[in-house]
Amino acid sequence: MESYEFLLFLAIILISTKVLGLFSRKVHMPAVVGALAAGIILGPSVLKLITLDGTNGVYLEITAEIGVIFLMFSAGLETDLKEIKANALASFIVALIGVIVPLIGGFLGYALYFHTDFTDYQEVLKSVFIGVVLTATSVSITVETLRELGRLKGRVGTTILGAAVIDDILGIIVLTIVTSLKDTSVNPVTVMVKIVLYFIVIGILFFLVSKCKPLIESEGQKRRVTVFALAFCFLLSYISEKFFGIADITGAYFAGLMLCSMKNGEYVKDRINFPSYLFFSPVFFASIGIKTSLDGMTGSMVGFTIILLVIALLTKVIGCGLGAKFCRYTNKEALQIGVGMISRGEVALIVAQKGYQCGMLDDRFFAPIVLVVIVTTLITPILLKLVMHDKQSEQPAA
Repeated sequence: MESYEFLLFLAIILISTKVLGLFSRKVHMPAVVGALAAGIILGPSVLKLITLDGTNGVYLEITAEIGVIFLMFSAGLETDLKEIKANALASFIVALIGVIVPLIGGFLGYALYFHTDFTDYQEVLKSVFIGVVLTATSVSITVETLRELGRLKGRVGTTILGAAVIDDILGIIVLTIVTSLKDTSVNPVTVMVKIVLYFIVIGILFFLVSKCKPLIESEGQKRRVTVFALAFCFLLSYISEKFFGIADITGAYFAGLMLCSMKNGEYVKDRINFPSYLFFSPVFFASIGIKTSLDGMTGSMVGFTIILLVIALLTKVIGCGLGAKFCRYTNKEALQIGVGMISRGEVALIVAQKGYQCGMLDDRFFAPIVLVVIVTTLITPILLKLVMHDKQSEQPAA
């Protein structure tokens, strides 16, 4: 019976995300805001119509995961490699400072609010781990919003994409170091070696794909080109996660990046976008809202949630904005980049789950973290719309 209920859940999600997405557009907000709101309304926080428990939850999670992979693959296909190269240093600096500032902010926020005993090693680790959760950036929401606003390409959009990918790598390094202090079975050196090997593999694949470019382009606009491209995307996503511990969405983005300069890259992107927008992406956006649960929210935890949310918002805007200013972006561009990096999304939830498994995060902290994830995810497209309200094209890459 559960498998049939899954079909009902899909129907409800598709209708609700579309209706609320249209409403969002009516009030001059990106459609993704409506999709996220639909998930919150349908989930355990409001109507309790849909949960991610049992077999139905597994189906929804898998569909949502495919949705975010589609989204990041499309983002890679839409990326301009020349702008990526021109903004590589800026993306790294933005990502680096955008990890350090939230890490410090989250640590201090937890330590001061709960009066952490700095002589207690385990409590200090818990404080640090809250900061680790806040270092995460989920660019999927930003990608969708920038696409709707027509600002995915250009200096700001490219820097945000590049910084988000680098942010994931830096976040993995920080997460590994902190968890290794708690779990001796995790070897930081091994993880660092894996990361280096990963980028070597990516470099080799870039070279091989470039050599195969004439062959791929000779196929023209044939359906098999899209089939092979999507298979390549899934394969690289799998290899990234399984063998290197790198997020599957990072592999999907690199797969799109390798194919974006092909003459038939635009054809592949159009074919990929169709199932993504029709089915997979709405389920992904709704699933983020469905994960929200307010169980266990005491007065003390409500206060901590508010503080954590303020820290989450300010540290990314300030940290990434400072990185952008250091790279000689204008004040407006720095603000746009900082806002674009606010969303925590599924990445923070994955980090939180890892902390729970290692014993560095109690059950009571899940609700505050999920709320911070939801609010930052919801507010990012709204703020992006505000800071990118002008219709002027962005300054080309230097």
